[in-house]
Amino acid sequence: MAEKSFGTGLRAEDFEAHRPHLCAVAYRMLGSLAEAEDAVQETWLRAGAADVGEVRNIGGWLTTIATRTCLNALRSRVARREEELQTSHGTDRPDHSPTPEQEVEAADAVGIALLVVLDTLTPDERLAFVLHDLFAVSFDEIAAILERTPASARQLASRARRRIRGTSPAAPDTSRRRRAVDAFLAATRTGDFEALVALLHPDVVLTADPAVIPSPERVVVLGAHTVAKGAMAATGRARFTGPALLDGAYGLVMAPQGRLRVLLTFTTDPDSGLFTAIDVIAEPERLAAVEVTVA
Repeated sequence: MAEKSFGTGLRAEDFEAHRPHLCAVAYRMLGSLAEAEDAVQETWLRAGAADVGEVRNIGGWLTTIATRTCLNALRSRVARREEELQTSHGTDRPDHSPTPEQEVEAADAVGIALLVVLDTLTPDERLAFVLHDLFAVSFDEIAAILERTPASARQLASRARRRIRGTSPAAPDTSRRRRAVDAFLAATRTGDFEALVALLHPDVVLTADPAVIPSPERVVVLGAHTVAKGAMAATGRARFTGPALLDGAYGLVMAPQGRLRVLLTFTTDPDSGLFTAIDVIAEPERLAAVEVTVA
């Protein structure tokens, strides 16, 4: 990029040097790559209109602007939550919108389960946790952004940390279940039908909420081959699915843009380790009843 001045002195190359960090912070704050890029662009516009002559720490100053921009977006999101969930942000700018592959790569890098839990926090809790625990920003600096005391900022991060860790004890035989669930996700993502069948008990039973498959009541699917065929039809959804602890048991969460849509819980045969039952949960009341924590 050619060197140029913008506004009252911030050079484009100086901003670009900090863009990766700002994008990383904004993505963890918002859970959407498109929204994160918008927040970083707004940061560029605001920074360019400011006098940077007295700014000694450009990176810290830009991070403050970016996180305040994200905080405003999160607070607005809470106020219009239902509308936000129905709207795909940035679809009016297809030339600048991230591709699904970019969204998947960003979600995998952070962890889909972490994005899901972050989405349950208040905006202030999310900011305090993201800045302090993920980017080592001091509570004094966080307090200034939130217009709170350092002690209050520390308490916000502590509450967020407890939510992320959860209260449910880990289920027994977690390592064995983890390997099986990870293999199930990998087979679903790649469309490996035979690998998927090999993980399922011949008499496996899958039940799914009506919100997953349009139906007046819960859907029941029987048999390894039938269940595997259904999973192959959900390969696109699997891109936004990742492992998590669900009430302490290793399972899967589907969360496009970090917003929980579906949970998959698994029951295994104690001898063979094959899945004997899969429950696909999508009803809001049932989703809210499950404690999701980072695996």
